[in-house]
Amino acid sequence: MNQYILEAPVFNLRSALDAADFGVHRLELCGSFLEGGETPSAGMLKVLKETVQIPIFVMIRPRGGDFCYSKGELEVMKRDIQILGEMGADGFVFGALKPNGEVDKAACNTLLKSAAGKPCTFHRAIDVSKNPLESLEDIVDCGFARILTSGAKNSVSEGINTIKRMLEKAGNRIIIMPGGGSEPAHVKELQSFENFKEIHASCKVKVRSENRFTYSEVKFSPDENSFFEHLGIDAAKVQNFLKAFAS
Repeated sequence: MNQYILEAPVFNLRSALDAADFGVHRLELCGSFLEGGETPSAGMLKVLKETVQIPIFVMIRPRGGDFCYSKGELEVMKRDIQILGEMGADGFVFGALKPNGEVDKAACNTLLKSAAGKPCTFHRAIDVSKNPLESLEDIVDCGFARILTSGAKNSVSEGINTIKRMLEKAGNRIIIMPGGGSEPAHVKELQSFENFKEIHASCKVKVRSENRFTYSEVKFSPDENSFFEHLGIDAAKVQNFLKAFAS
C-alpha cells in the first residue's frame, strides 16, 4: 500500500500548530492568504521549528500577482532561501516564468542552487504557464522534487484530467502533487496511479477571534466579520483525507 502524504498550506501560527496536531504530514508555510501565498516571516518559521516535528516547506514569493520576476526580486528570493534555510526550513516552494509564459529555467536554477540540495516544489505557476505538459519537462530538467498543480484549471476537480496526464508523463521522475480545492474523493480517483503519492489541501476553516471589542469608526475591510476571524484548520477535513488514504 502506498504511503500518502497530506500537505497543508498554513498562514498563521495557530493553523500551523493545529495542522501538526491533527495529523497533517507536512506544512507549506506561507504569508498573505489574500495574495495566494507569499514568503512568511523568519520569526514564524523559527517558532514552528522549535514546536512541531513535521517537515516545513517555505513559500518563496516576494509579492502577489504574476510569476515573472525582476533581477532585484530574484535576489530577494535567493536571500530569503538562504536565510530561511539556515533557520531550518526543510524545503522550499517557488516558481518563475518568462514573459512569454514558459518556465524561466535560468531563474529557477539560481534559486535551486541557493536551496543547497533541500527539496523544492514548483508551485502553481505551472497552471498559468504557456503549456503545462511542456513546462513539466522544463521543471524536471531543473531538478525540482515535485510540482503543485490544479491541472491548469481553477480547481483540482476541473483540472483532474490534465493532472492524470501529468502523472502519466512524469512517471517516477518527479512527484505530481494535486492542490487547489482538493477533496478526499480525489484521492480515490487518483489511487490507480502508482506514482500518486501526495496531495495538497488547505482543510481551512474560519475561527472566531477572542477579541470582542470593535471601534465602529474604523474598518480594515469591507467585510466587517473578517476583523474577528482568522484562518484555522478543520480537524474533520484532515481526518477525511487520512481516511481516504487508508481506504
